[in-house]
Amino acid sequence: MKRTVIAAALLAATAFANAAAPASDTTIVLVHGAFADGSSWNKVIPILEAKGYKVVAVQNPLSSLADDVAATQRVVDAQTGNVVLVGHSWGGTVITQAGTSDKIKALVYVAAFAPSEGEATANLGKDYAVPPGIATLKADAGGYLWLPAESVAQNFAPDVTPAEKKLIAATQGPIAAKAFGDTTTVAAWKNKANYYIVASKDRMIAPELEQAFAKKLNATVTTLPTSHVPMVSQPAKVAEVIIAAAQR
Repeated sequence: MKRTVIAAALLAATAFANAAAPASDTTIVLVHGAFADGSSWNKVIPILEAKGYKVVAVQNPLSSLADDVAATQRVVDAQTGNVVLVGHSWGGTVITQAGTSDKIKALVYVAAFAPSEGEATANLGKDYAVPPGIATLKADAGGYLWLPAESVAQNFAPDVTPAEKKLIAATQGPIAAKAFGDTTTVAAWKNKANYYIVASKDRMIAPELEQAFAKKLNATVTTLPTSHVPMVSQPAKVAEVIIAAAQR
């Protein structure tokens, strides 16, 4: 009888301790892609925060791979505890180079590039047809690439509301064309747990290429029937994958 009472007391104490403990010691660091900024994660951030996670969205300068990696590493270095590093599109190249810290427990690629060492993003899709959205890119006098508003609506984010399409076009971050020629020197995914979200209706990166990346990474794969921006059109599903990575 005495042992039963003690066991029950210990069980109750453990349950109380677990309830009183912070939801997580893990910070989610979100890295946006080209033609975007940190606001592209606006729908995902509240979902993650509601689960008790600290969330930080990097603001990439989009001026070079080295500059974006430095911006991401500054954010990672500022965190305590574990980090889950998430990259969308071009952000996948960034986290591949930047994600080497021992703090980082997992990498999450969202319709993202995933190069190996010595690869440039511009060469990753050479064996696939040019995606419709890429064919519409425009360059300014400074060598920065941007998407016309009609291409944002038709190719980048066709499955979001008209208001969201306009907002994405207005807040897009042009990227230095030369950044796509910058090569990685490491592949952080080789030493991390990897998750990959394939956007099966993507018109910016070939879905077949995304599938090939996921296979190469030996990633836990989630396929969503979305455009290039599943974090906007299916934020709850994207958040589920990030939370799974955080809870591993």
